[in-house]
Amino acid sequence: MKKIVLTGGGTAGHVTPNIALLPALKALSYEIEYIGSYQGMEKDLIEAMEIPYHGISSGKLRRYLDIKNLSDPFKVIKGFGQAFRLLGKIKPNIVFSKGGFVSVPVVLAAKMRGIPVIIHESDITPGLANKISIPAARKVCCNFPETLKYLPSEKAVLTGSPIRQELLQGNPEDARAYCHFTANKPVLLIIGGSSGAKAINDAIRALLPKLLESYQVIHLCGKGNLDNALINTKGYAQFEYISQQLKDMFALSDIVISRAGANAICELLALHKPNILIPLSAAASRGDQILNAKSFEKQGFSFVLLEEDLTESTLLAAIRQVAEKKDTYIASMKKSGQMDSIQTIVELIENNAKKK
Repeated sequence: MKKIVLTGGGTAGHVTPNIALLPALKALSYEIEYIGSYQGMEKDLIEAMEIPYHGISSGKLRRYLDIKNLSDPFKVIKGFGQAFRLLGKIKPNIVFSKGGFVSVPVVLAAKMRGIPVIIHESDITPGLANKISIPAARKVCCNFPETLKYLPSEKAVLTGSPIRQELLQGNPEDARAYCHFTANKPVLLIIGGSSGAKAINDAIRALLPKLLESYQVIHLCGKGNLDNALINTKGYAQFEYISQQLKDMFALSDIVISRAGANAICELLALHKPNILIPLSAAASRGDQILNAKSFEKQGFSFVLLEEDLTESTLLAAIRQVAEKKDTYIASMKKSGQMDSIQTIVELIENNAKKK
């Protein structure tokens, strides 16, 4: 029996690509186990897939001053020891890492045990966790052609992002019924990320009366961000987080407003959904979402609205422009030649797995 350990966590973007690989890996008779953090969101997502899950200690490695910088290195060291023991027990043929700080001790422990590692970088420029992991990897997969110049040439492989195939099989009528919508208005889908996006949530709700004149609105607002005053608003459906029904909501939506996490925008590309990207600001991140969004804008896939430019009027203008030009956006996405990422990555796994 071939064995693989998947790792990655912290956000949905570090987990969902791993989930997308599961059917293909199972078809190749891989025994799959997962190493993540104790209580990260990856735990619930992976256990729901009935994959054996192992939690380890995880500390964040920061580039800025923070009191936790004193304690987190010890968490990483503890996590390394736990990962080293787990890998010795599981004895996988290969480790596939989607990144996030929990993946660092797993990748380094695999290197020390002589287990081949493949990692995937979603953003245009590698994050700190993957920068640490790259020397220990056999191959480094990436989403964007621009990323290749930041990676060792002998390791870099342009694969695109694994997309959950069920997202391509949504039923719009199921979503319409779930949201109690009618068939006489188009639908806006707003996705602020797994933890929500306050700036986007506030802008949408401030603009809601005007939006509801022309649209019905599905608002994925993030954990703890429901607005009780709007619960019974006709044509407006708000949810903290959606899993099983997301494919149907994508199928129903006419325009999607989203953050610009790499995996999220690759899903929009695969679905050919006209979209407005509002990337996380440089002040609140390392600027990777801005680079992702600009790449998609340059290729004609997206309208980009920077968070610092986000107002009720600029958002409304963006929605109107995308609605007017949606056929142009769809045509550009259809010409993109979306890669068969799952097949490409699985072939890399097969070719680099340790033979026993």
